Amino acid sequence: MGKSLEEVHESVSTQNKKSTFRRILAFFGPAYLISVGYMDPGNWATDIAGGSQFGYALIWVLLMSNIMALLLQSLSARLGIVTQRDLAQASRETYSPFINYVLYFLAEIAIAACELAEVLGMAIGLNLLFGISLIDGVIITVLDTFLLLFLINKGMRKMEAFIIALVAIIGFSFVFQMFFAQPHLPDVLSGLIPSVPNEAALYIAIGIIGATVMPHNLYLHSSLVQTRKFDRSKAGIKQALKYNFIDSTIALNLAFFVNAAILILAASTFYKAGMFEVAEIQDAHRLLEPLLGTNMAPILFAVALIAAGQSSTITGTLAGQIVMEGYLNLRIQPWIRRIITRLIAIVPAIVVISIFGEEVTGKLLILSQVILSLQLGFAIIPLIHFVSDKKKMKGFHISKMTQIASWTIAIIIVLLNAKLVYDELTGWLENAENPILIWTTVVPLILAFIILLLYIIFKPLLSKAKNQLYNHSPHHLKLEIDESSVYKTKNIAICVDFSDADQIAINNALELGGKETHYTLIHVVETVGAIIYGSNIKDHETHIDQELLNQYQLKLIQKGFSITTKLGFGKPHKTIPKIINEGNFDILVMGTHGHTGLKDLIFGTTVEQLRHKINIPLFIVKNKKSK
Repeated sequence: MGKSLEEVHESVSTQNKKSTFRRILAFFGPAYLISVGYMDPGNWATDIAGGSQFGYALIWVLLMSNIMALLLQSLSARLGIVTQRDLAQASRETYSPFINYVLYFLAEIAIAACELAEVLGMAIGLNLLFGISLIDGVIITVLDTFLLLFLINKGMRKMEAFIIALVAIIGFSFVFQMFFAQPHLPDVLSGLIPSVPNEAALYIAIGIIGATVMPHNLYLHSSLVQTRKFDRSKAGIKQALKYNFIDSTIALNLAFFVNAAILILAASTFYKAGMFEVAEIQDAHRLLEPLLGTNMAPILFAVALIAAGQSSTITGTLAGQIVMEGYLNLRIQPWIRRIITRLIAIVPAIVVISIFGEEVTGKLLILSQVILSLQLGFAIIPLIHFVSDKKKMKGFHISKMTQIASWTIAIIIVLLNAKLVYDELTGWLENAENPILIWTTVVPLILAFIILLLYIIFKPLLSKAKNQLYNHSPHHLKLEIDESSVYKTKNIAICVDFSDADQIAINNALELGGKETHYTLIHVVETVGAIIYGSNIKDHETHIDQELLNQYQLKLIQKGFSITTKLGFGKPHKTIPKIINEGNFDILVMGTHGHTGLKDLIFGTTVEQLRHKINIPLFIVKNKKSK
């Protein structure tokens, strides 16, 4: 299993800082990328609906959600810092392949729902500010995928600076809008007293929880904290946990301020004026000027909306990459992954807007947040199990009190979701013309999800997490070594990728050099984390790759060959030439998979890209089984 977000893994050094302040600043950043997910356009829709319908009554839900988010994000950061694995990778090590496929599918649904909210939010913002139609705005959002690629190539700190700038724009916009709205402070404080006025308020409250505590952020945070390079001693890990908690506290409280400001703005304008049904962002924008008496309010509203959509869409696509690589160990070109993530959100948005019109966007945004809330249990429960595991956490497991608080949050979320599902199901059954159809389709699906939830709750309790190495080599290291030697060279490099191409490549290299030649086995870890963090990454997948290389080495040494290994990080077509040109090799041997057409586009053609960059002969061996 490779490094999480490999291209930026440990790319930001926190060591050798002259002052404590500079050291703390070096750790600051990941939580700000997380915080934008807590103020994305989906939050706007639920906050506006809650404020316009129920005034200040649901502010306590925002506060409770923020406390939940802070605890859960700190658990996610702890998992990444201590184990150097993200949540998806930890799940892959613990659960069976089938369960992991299901959890991956659910995570992708959550990310798609999140992306849907972000796409709609940006499109609405562009529509309000520039008059661009919603469908055109949705299509334009594809372009920010390339912005992400540009930022990630510039380095992690540049991306964090860009996100923080967008967060600042959102924050200042609402500071001015609060000045225009002038809410009544005692009424605002009364909203901190827990109350749920009716069933509709419960639906909005669950949407707020789903919009605030986001499942994809749990995957993302456990990966982003690995961008920091720090001392891996116990004291160093303890310090990293402390500074990341400070980072999370500041960033998430800023997100709470933005969410509370949106709800308070809606309550002090729409609810106060008797406009209880303002759920659409467009309506809120249109009514701000006449209610507040200034044309600056709607402009600031639209600018903040675009900034929120743009910032949160960047983190959503990164989360998609982490989930795919962690659960499936599937490595594809980053731009392909991001385009796929974006299209999953764009297609349903275009279809719904085309069929039902632009007036349904608010309902679509709230629905997306409820879907997120329904997915939360399947991310939170494994996370709590992992950070409670003494062996996995190497002594940095959470305390009993934290476990109780975490499980309480998980139970609250699961029970709220269960009530929501029950109410929706009974409503469907009462109004359905053919209830048998619901009983035979929807009910079995709900039961399947209940069984899955029970499984992920009790499985780690009944059996220890798998600790053995996962061999992701399709041929399970069953190399048949041909010891014949025909032509001898001094130093041969062999590229391996733990696929069935390795056997033929290694045998051809041994035939070429014989036992008097020295061989170097080269493998490149090419996950997102390796590309971002480079050689600084020390996650579980890198450990596995090194172990597999060591097993190759041992098998060949036992056969009498002289073998060393070299692990590279990043893009193969860049990393392999660097290793070759800096070494003293006579020839490079590598196998190919016979990719053609679409496969070359998706997986890349390493041979074509590197053959012009190395200064020694390249011996290409084609796998006869490839098609």
